[in-house]
Amino acid sequence: MSRGGEMVYIPDDSDFNTFRDQCESQEGWSNQYNKGGVTVWSQAQEESKTVQKIKMQITCRDVSPETLYDVLHDTHYRKKWDSNMIETYDIGRLTVNADVGYYSWRCPSPLKNRDFVTLRSWLPLGNDYIIINYSVKHPKYPPRKEFVRAVSLTTGYLIKATGSTGCILYYLTQVDPRGSLPKWVVNKVSQYVAPKAMKKIYKAGLKYPDWKRKHDPNFKPWVYPEQNTLPTITLAELSLQHADSLENIDESGLMEDRMRLSDDEA
Repeated sequence: MSRGGEMVYIPDDSDFNTFRDQCESQEGWSNQYNKGGVTVWSQAQEESKTVQKIKMQITCRDVSPETLYDVLHDTHYRKKWDSNMIETYDIGRLTVNADVGYYSWRCPSPLKNRDFVTLRSWLPLGNDYIIINYSVKHPKYPPRKEFVRAVSLTTGYLIKATGSTGCILYYLTQVDPRGSLPKWVVNKVSQYVAPKAMKKIYKAGLKYPDWKRKHDPNFKPWVYPEQNTLPTITLAELSLQHADSLENIDESGLMEDRMRLSDDEA
């Protein structure tokens, strides 16, 4: 998510509108999967076979937009449903609707695990919500030897209200995994990993109200910024994370029969 410059910036209304348009547009997208209420599209990028855009959609009946928005923000609850997550935490806040955070992801074996440092921003739009992020560098959170530092070019969610009790969730991501991945991995993501991930979020939304009632129910700093106790950081402390400055590993020779998935994904 770049404006063509070298400066880190906080997304504005035009960025959110552009992201929303990408989620809702069908032009230039190839349908890869459509089953069980989940649709997955891909959009190959000319400059790289590895860095492609993937977009997903799922209809979430009986989950309000507000609830799904809370699920995607609540890092404590994420540990309950995101079995791919190794670690996540907030680093600091930039504004009332922007922060910087860390996320590490357990990749299916034999791939190496990835991690990210991203600038995240969010915007409620009536009954709809948008959350977007892109990768940045923070001097206190350099790449770690046990992970491959990947780059989010644009990643985010659009939550659209449908009727009085449900919503539609879009997830759009363009990530540079910093590695030459075999084609079967790319296919596995669109046909298996992505649909499973969307269904997990839906199930998490169904269970969240009961969980939240028992876990600090009034604490929602993403809704009530006065509750936010994160240290304040400035844009000057950050810089853009350029993919070409990071390690690039070759995993293209890995065989599919060596791939192992967690019990939650099987």
